[in-house]
Amino acid sequence: MLAPLATFESLETHHCVTGSMRHIYTFYDHPISEEMLFGLGEGTGYIYWHQKGQIPFLGGRASPEPSVEELVGQRTGVQLTPHTTSSARKAEAVLLELLESGTPVMLQVDMGFLPYMDFGGEEYHFGGHVIVACSYDADAATVLVADRDRELHPVPLEALAQSRGSKHKPFPPKHKWYTFDFTGKRHPTIPEIYTAIANQAQLMLNPPISNIGISGIRKTAQLLPKWRDVLSEVDLRTTLFNAYIFISPVGGTGGGTFRYMFSRFLDEAAERIGNDKLHQAARDFQDIGDRWAALGEWCQEMSAAPSPCAYLDEAVEPLQEIATLEESAWKRLATVVDQGG
Repeated sequence: MLAPLATFESLETHHCVTGSMRHIYTFYDHPISEEMLFGLGEGTGYIYWHQKGQIPFLGGRASPEPSVEELVGQRTGVQLTPHTTSSARKAEAVLLELLESGTPVMLQVDMGFLPYMDFGGEEYHFGGHVIVACSYDADAATVLVADRDRELHPVPLEALAQSRGSKHKPFPPKHKWYTFDFTGKRHPTIPEIYTAIANQAQLMLNPPISNIGISGIRKTAQLLPKWRDVLSEVDLRTTLFNAYIFISPVGGTGGGTFRYMFSRFLDEAAERIGNDKLHQAARDFQDIGDRWAALGEWCQEMSAAPSPCAYLDEAVEPLQEIATLEESAWKRLATVVDQGG
């Protein structure tokens, strides 16, 4: 039976990126919670995106510059380097070389090509998924990978190459992998934690474009009923089901479109910093997560309804209420950071 690298520990995680990073950090004896990694990486946000020729997408994760991964590295003393290549052969050769040297490798993949993923018989593709390769069997041409569940999964090299080289939009993986240098590892400073919180509040309250942040949630409330006019029934059902996936724990958000993870980050930050006001902010986002979770369940139900077009207006008020609650919560949190940071 294929076994992982010595000392590699398989963990149950929530979000594929920060969960994979936690696997790597734990392997290198730098134990930091996934929630802290997520918060330090400024992962909480909101985006509504409807690209021409694609179905609408809504999600609760931010995409800061530098990236979540790079910000985490900067604030934990870890040198993280992303790599991409157009060559499947080179990507595979580097992967096997690293595994043979005893190094686990964080990979970006299209989950639709992973044989252990179950989409109920439907074809589904998302190329922004991240996993960790933690062993290799040359005779079986199989790589062992860690995902968000505790179980380790053997993946044939052929399937892994297909997953890494997927062309499906909007997030083709481009054979991306990451290397890490833990020589300068450290825990985050209090100013770094405050800065991470402040930047997430800034993005939500003052986004650069109207489909991001609080304004993006309000824009979703405005545009969602119009899906009936621009989407076929098949695409509408897919869009609703995707919305459920990217709100619920199934899609790697930790539930409540990442708000539960952010709430736990704030609780941990409160303990580390010694600022009890962050505990109240954590309760705010726990409650907001409940609102998002309820909307996600509605999306799932409507995706299978006899005539989903007839019910789209039902989502307007919940989205407007969420926008109001988020705006108030982020403003209070920004004030706490200003006073404490």
